[in-house]
Amino acid sequence: MAQIDAFFKLMHEQGASDLHLVSGQQPALRILGDVERIKYKTLDSDNLRSMLYEIAPEDKIKVFEETGDIDFGYEIPGVARYRANFFMQKYGVAAVFREIPSTILTTTQLGLPPVISKLSSLPRGLIVVTGPTGSGKSTTLAAIIDEANTNRKDHIITIEDPIEFVHKSKNCIVNHREVELHTKSFSAALRGALREDPDIILVGEMRDLETISLAIEAASTGHLVFGTLHTTSAAKTVDRIIEVFPSSEQAQIRSTLSDGLRAVIAQVLFKRIDKKARCAALEILIATPAARNLIRESKTHQLASTIQTGKRYGMQLLDDAIMELYNKRWIAADEAYSKANDKARFRPLLKNPPNDFTEA
Repeated sequence: MAQIDAFFKLMHEQGASDLHLVSGQQPALRILGDVERIKYKTLDSDNLRSMLYEIAPEDKIKVFEETGDIDFGYEIPGVARYRANFFMQKYGVAAVFREIPSTILTTTQLGLPPVISKLSSLPRGLIVVTGPTGSGKSTTLAAIIDEANTNRKDHIITIEDPIEFVHKSKNCIVNHREVELHTKSFSAALRGALREDPDIILVGEMRDLETISLAIEAASTGHLVFGTLHTTSAAKTVDRIIEVFPSSEQAQIRSTLSDGLRAVIAQVLFKRIDKKARCAALEILIATPAARNLIRESKTHQLASTIQTGKRYGMQLLDDAIMELYNKRWIAADEAYSKANDKARFRPLLKNPPNDFTEA
């Protein structure tokens, strides 16, 4: 057993999402969104480096020595998988580990709206799940993919950096590919996937022009494609995808995207105040004819109105979802305010409203 495994087991027992190991500091866990120190000695850079290198593949160590940062996956059988990131900083080596649960929760167990599970049965199109780092995008996507794996008889290919949730083949054939380990890049894997008879493709991160372009192409040629971005609303997600392309191509991409897009899910995580847990607020855009038309005509600023009037399709605005959580007494007013898009709507809920420079 590697020396560092003791930290992972403590992390698992405490229900922490992340483990921070930093030279010159005590180890820390992120529990329910807050970073808390572990009662342990200050970590020495050389000892921490030895501890980290014990679990890192040799090729990753070489890259780390050359570049100063790496990502890879690590697994403790029977406990969990971990997404590892090593990086150099002022006082030496540091690392952050995100726990990826071995058990994949269903959309019902996660408390997600019913429309989310229906996305797994779509025959084709692009579905984008967005939100800040640590907002639960991977967990939501894992639940949707698991639903498809259970209820469909298809071929699923996941492309990630590194592999996070591991899906055992049920009624579907599932192939996991890791960037740099099984393929050179997201775009290379996507190009290859189009020749590998896939029905569903999961792209861990739509991070550049070529990857986004190939994802849209795959969605437009009869595949169901899931991808992630780091945006905060449905409208910003559409704009982000289009703005990646040169201005001369944006009109064509608007048309292609409007035809291929099926849904955008933007989510934020909150700490619950009624129990030790977290919950997600989701903004959901379903690509109805009205939404497609707004995308095609470059009127994405009007998508919020389409979401408001599309509740019968399962659509909802993020702020409405946040208000619902607040009314259930699941989340605190100050956190609802801090993560809302329309902060003026939530100011009356605060006992001492701040002079918020972000509203200027």
